[in-house]
Formats: sequence, structure tokens, C-alpha cells
Amino acid sequence: MMFQIWLHAVLLFCGLFSNVTGAFVGVNIGTAVTNMPSAPDIVAMLRAHQITHVRLFDADAHMLNALANTGIEVMVSVTNQEVLGIGELPSTAAAWVTKNIAAYVPSTNITAIAVGSEVLTTLPHAAPILVPAMSNLHKALVASNLNYQVKVSTPNSMDVISRSFPPSAATFNASLNSTITQILQFLRSTKSFYMLNAYPYYEYVKSNGIFPLDYALFKPLSPVKQIVDPNTLFHYNSMFDALIDATYNSIADLNFSGIPIVVTETGWPSFGGSIEPDATSANAELYVNNLIRRVSNDSGPPSQPAVPINTYIYELFNEDKRAGPISERNWGLLFTNGTSVYSLALGNSEITGANSSSSFCIARPGADDKSLQDGLSWACGNGQANCAAIQKGQPCFNPDTLQNHASYAYNDYYQKMRGSGGTCDFGGTATITTVDPSKFFLISLEAYCYHPDYFIYQVMKLVRVHLCRVSCWVRK
Repeated sequence: MMFQIWLHAVLLFCGLFSNVTGAFVGVNIGTAVTNMPSAPDIVAMLRAHQITHVRLFDADAHMLNALANTGIEVMVSVTNQEVLGIGELPSTAAAWVTKNIAAYVPSTNITAIAVGSEVLTTLPHAAPILVPAMSNLHKALVASNLNYQVKVSTPNSMDVISRSFPPSAATFNASLNSTITQILQFLRSTKSFYMLNAYPYYEYVKSNGIFPLDYALFKPLSPVKQIVDPNTLFHYNSMFDALIDATYNSIADLNFSGIPIVVTETGWPSFGGSIEPDATSANAELYVNNLIRRVSNDSGPPSQPAVPINTYIYELFNEDKRAGPISERNWGLLFTNGTSVYSLALGNSEITGANSSSSFCIARPGADDKSLQDGLSWACGNGQANCAAIQKGQPCFNPDTLQNHASYAYNDYYQKMRGSGGTCDFGGTATITTVDPSKFFLISLEAYCYHPDYFIYQVMKLVRVHLCRVSCWVRK
């Protein structure tokens, strides 16, 4: 009875914890990558690093299936090539929604559609059809009763704003006012949000020394270098905040208000060519970690202090197939084996590189016995995992279950081989966790909130072996 009371308290706590709202930091997932990991491997990396929001640049079926039942919020995209067809024919929009949204929800938590990418500045001939495309998609969502769950918007770059400083004087490019007014009318009527691609790196480079590098990297400025808007006297501690306020003021200039901004892309390249001296790993590490801290304080820019800045980092992997300057291929947070390009903190976990032991590979609860046995045999054979400790009579033989033995072998292989490209998959029978599976005497609230199946499995195992004392802890 006491155990049941304790478990119910845990469930209540986690329910309350999971409903806590606040600004999030998500990640973009580009696909111009040599040796792109499989969709299940990508999702395992996301879960290991507690990434709760992702933006896809298309509506890839493999990713949408792999993201099912993870709780991760997903923004899918209509590619620029698809915008014209969707804008011209409502039936094309309806078919797109049926195929790429309705087929996956509610298992896959799709919450937004990004219509194109910077269409107004990269495909100006498509501008007249952009709002019709957004409207056709929204109507298709209404017909599928999904319009309250899935919002529609379109990402714009800072290039649609004629001058971004001072933020209070910023306005949209006059030649785009008609189309942007239609976009804002659509966003207001559908209770959606403005999608902004904001890159202090590019703005800093274009400024030719007008603004200090520290300002672009969220670093404190000396009193003599403070950035102040002369009209509002607002102090700007970062270029990131100034760019967002410039956008809010541009929206206000067209007599719109109450439309929140979501930053759909931002980041900093970790490597560049000889003419890109500020594209360095040290600067990228500073920018991204300071960005995470900035967004996590749940405040908005000076003009909208009560509106948090939900943000997606560009991007998960280095897209080495991209054309252009060297920096274009070096925006990634992780290498394709899951190790970090530089030290950073995502979610509640610190990612420190190939030798980090902050994630563990375990057998996926519910995997069928035959597949688990195949995975275990491979890990202990060709995978060269050290499976001596799970042999009969050895210290890790008990509990004598296939799940336990496979978890031990999977994790031994993963910890040895992850630095050289080894993954946690084993035919789909494995998953990554941040909870150390060797510490069976600990049951954490974090384990339940992020890995409920594994948590319940551990609880029931402890009951079966009559463990009397259970330690419950919350990772700070």
C-alpha cells in the first residue's frame, strides 16, 4: 500500500512537471549530410539530449514515423518547390495535409507547418502565391479537425526588414508590404505566430565592425560600449534581442500586434575559410550556450518582456553537401555518431564529446524476444562487447532476463564504439537513455518523466527481487 501511494505521488509530480510551460530551445534537422544517420538513430540522439522540439525541412516519412510516441513536438515543412502547387490548387493542399499530417497525428506530435523557407527573398516570383498556399493548408487542416493543434506560418529572414537598427525605427521593405500585410492578417486570424530566421553571425559580419563581436555572442559589454536605442532608451545586451525587437516594431509599423515571434533558425558556424575569421568552434560554443541560457530565462526582448522567445537552433548536423563558403557546411551541433562538435548543454544534459558517458544504450521495452536475442548475439559476437559479466554465475547474470542481458551488452558496445561511429539501434531493439542502467537501486523522477516504460520496468523489477529500500531522487 505504501509503495502504491509513493508511486502515485511520483506520477502526480511528473504530471505537474510535464505541464510546466516556458520557452523552449529546439533544433533544425537538415539532410544534406553524407552518411546521414537512420531516423531511429536521430530520434535516439534527440531523446538522449532531451531535445523536445524539432523542425524538419520537409515531411520525411521515416522521421515522422520514428518520432511517433516520443512526445517531441514536430514542425514539418512544405518545400519551396511545393509552394506553387499548393497555392494554386486547394486539392493539392488537402492531399498534402492528408499524406503528411493526418496520417501521423496523434502518434507523432506535429504542431506546426512551415510553408517554404524565406520565400519572399529567395523566390520572389512565388510571393503572390505564398499566402494562398498558407490559406489552402489551413483550410485542409480545418477539414481534418487539426487546425487547433497544427499552426501554419512561413519563415522569413531579416532581409525583409529594410533597416534593423535602431529596433524602434525598423520597418519592412516597402516593396513587400502588401504581401507581408496579408501574411500578418492570416497569422492573426488563425492565432499563429511569425517565423523569423535571425542570425547575429551574418548581421555582425555585414556591420563591418560597427557592432562588437561580444554583442553578437551575448557577452557582457563595458559601460562605454552599451547598445542603446536612442528613441526608446532600451538597452540591448545582445544582437539577438535587437533583431527580434526590430521585427516586432516592423510588425507594429503595419498596425498589427499580439502576434508572437518564434525564431525558426539561429546559430553560429564552428568553422570557416580564411575570409571567415569569426566562424570558430569557440565562438559557436559561446553563442549556442549563451543562447540557451538567454531563451531559458523565459523573458522577451525589451519591447515585449513578457513574451518568451521560443527558438530553434540551426542545426543538428553539419550539412557537408551544402554549396557556398566553408562556413555553410559547419553549423551542426553533433557529428553523425552523436558526439558533439563542441561542448554544449541541451535540455538538462551536458554534452561534452565522444568520451561523454551522459547517455546509455539499453534494450527497448516491448521489443520482441527473437529480435532482442539477435541483437544480444551480435553485440557479444561481431560487436565485440564484453559479455563475461552476464554469464551464469557472474555478478551481472541476475536478473536472468533477456532484457537485462541485452541492455548490458548493448551499453558495453555503445560506450566503446560510439566515438568511432557505433550507434544504439540493434535492429530497432535499443534506445538511448540518460539514466545510468547500472544503478538499478535508483529510481528517479527524471527516469519516469523521460522514459516511462523503462521506469515502470525498473520499478517492477525491484518489486520482484524484494528490494526493500528505494531511493528517489530528482536530478537538478
